[in-house]
Amino acid sequence: MIGRKNMGRAYPVLLVLLAPVLLLTMIIHNKASNSGSWVVDGLDWVDPVIRIPEKVKRSEDLSSKYHVAVTATDTPYSQWQCRIMYYWYKKVKDMPGSDMGNFTRVLHTGSPDKLMEEIPTFVVDPLPEGLDRGYVVLNRPWAFVQWLEKATIEEEYILMAEPDHIFLKPLPNLADGIQPAGYPFFYIKPTEHEKILRKFYPKGNGPVTDIDPIGNSPVIIKKSLLEEIAPTWVNVSLRMKDDPETDKTFGWVLEMYAYAVASALHGVRHILRKDFMLQPPWDLEVGKNFIIHYTYGCDYNSKGELTYGKIGEWRFDKRSYLTSPLPRNLSLPPPGVPESVVRLVKLVNEATANIPGWDTLTTGRDLEVR
Repeated sequence: MIGRKNMGRAYPVLLVLLAPVLLLTMIIHNKASNSGSWVVDGLDWVDPVIRIPEKVKRSEDLSSKYHVAVTATDTPYSQWQCRIMYYWYKKVKDMPGSDMGNFTRVLHTGSPDKLMEEIPTFVVDPLPEGLDRGYVVLNRPWAFVQWLEKATIEEEYILMAEPDHIFLKPLPNLADGIQPAGYPFFYIKPTEHEKILRKFYPKGNGPVTDIDPIGNSPVIIKKSLLEEIAPTWVNVSLRMKDDPETDKTFGWVLEMYAYAVASALHGVRHILRKDFMLQPPWDLEVGKNFIIHYTYGCDYNSKGELTYGKIGEWRFDKRSYLTSPLPRNLSLPPPGVPESVVRLVKLVNEATANIPGWDTLTTGRDLEVR
């Protein structure tokens, strides 16, 4: 179990980063103007880039190992996904071709939960109450800021992953030195939202095409580089959420756009690896991909035909299991369903069959009933 390292909980008006030399310049409503602001296209624009003092340079003769980090909550929905993910991490970690190092579940609830002994976990604080406005993913960048500052991380690289990722095979370090690697999402389209993005990425920073079509996960990135980007990622995320037009346009992918913008503000471009992962049911074959991401529901009729948008006669959708773990031994899809979906169900079934006490973990925190 990995615990907390002197984590405080006093973040009243400003979020103060844990490094003594660094103040996260983010007022709760991000409406105040200061000496660091200027007008861009008629908008009062506050520079979100937080400059980190230069650190002691490390030797370049270091391992290419990366630390697997996944942010999570203590809900049953998040817990069962993390358990499956950690099972497959352990299965492939030491296989030939793997650059995987240690694993951490970054739990952004402020309190331990029942998985502390099963999965290596580091507890960090959530954003101040109400700041995420019900968009829990907004806690992710703030969780990474705290973890990077307070945790002991041996590896020189970080893989930012998510609970609904399953490793299909050993994953090498796809980054190239200082240049990180990311996955190009078909729905992250910076060029189609230039007007909005210019609120956060002014013309003086360069063309909007400098913003990669990525989210923060999966990304393999040098730890020192993520330490620079993460505070900016927090600021951009909160400013986007505070802007009604941006919030409405980006919706549930807002925090993904925020990471892409924050990276661009730091002049960072990612190697785009389509083989980083696949997403059923849209990606039909497993191929040579490294990760399977089961964020979409998979609905099919008895003939094996996709009925997306309509509940199928056979279905797999993680959102069907919000309050308790999914059952063991899920039925396989009917003939004709793509290989990617069949493989997904088999991977889930293997994990749930072998994780001890799978059906017993149905509540989150170990707290007194008040």
